[in-house]
Amino acid sequence: MKLFHFRDFSLVRLIVLATLLSFASGLTGCATMKRWFGFEEGTTIQQSSSSLAIEAMDEFNVGKYYKALEKFEEIMERFPFSPEAMLAELKAADCHYFQEEFLEAKILYQEFEERHPTNEAIPYVMFQAGMCDFSRTDRIDRDISGARDAIQSFGRLLRAFPDSPYTNEAKARIKAAREFLVNHEYYVAVFYVRTDRYDEAAHRLKYLLAMYPDSTISPMARKMLERIEAGDPPKIGFSRWLPDLSMPDWTLFGSDQQDDEQAKSPEK
Repeated sequence: MKLFHFRDFSLVRLIVLATLLSFASGLTGCATMKRWFGFEEGTTIQQSSSSLAIEAMDEFNVGKYYKALEKFEEIMERFPFSPEAMLAELKAADCHYFQEEFLEAKILYQEFEERHPTNEAIPYVMFQAGMCDFSRTDRIDRDISGARDAIQSFGRLLRAFPDSPYTNEAKARIKAAREFLVNHEYYVAVFYVRTDRYDEAAHRLKYLLAMYPDSTISPMARKMLERIEAGDPPKIGFSRWLPDLSMPDWTLFGSDQQDDEQAKSPEK
């Protein structure tokens, strides 16, 4: 006589279950059965948080930030307590940043820092917050708030993590942002000269030279002040008096003088 194995019993149970489900489906309708088992019309079996994270990173790594962002947001919505949720929070901010949505990105970086203040990625998060400010900086004749905010944001990073991998670049970008703000001060002085407001122009130039004597624009500011004090301010050709309107190249401010001096000094 053939023995009845457990495997056969399991098969019988599946057949009976399928029969019952078919019978119940006929009574209550397919839509009802799908809702019982957590499916909606047109849906398939749901992905796991790990498989979603893999797909999201694949999209992110090839620059498809919009598609990657959708998957990261799905992870945060459906799996908020999964190990991949923290990664999704950070990479969602990165997606906004690389799509040049700097205000949105900075908010997400700040939220990540608030939620995970001891995470090892915090130096990167703080640097990226500064980059959001730095990157949204407009010309000196428009909105300059980005440069001011960048100096504050990078300053926070340097105070909290003075030896992070981002220290040198943060310092260089602070110098570039300050140069940008100095150029803005000078631009305003030139505007005053163009509108015959010489006293205000002289006051602005004196302040600039006193506070930033070594700035790139200082020689031109000094010449302009000399012309004003001599009673011979420029009347035409103001374009040649104007500085570069955009943010200076931060790499020009990245040299480390101490390293240069050490390299030049003889060995003991």
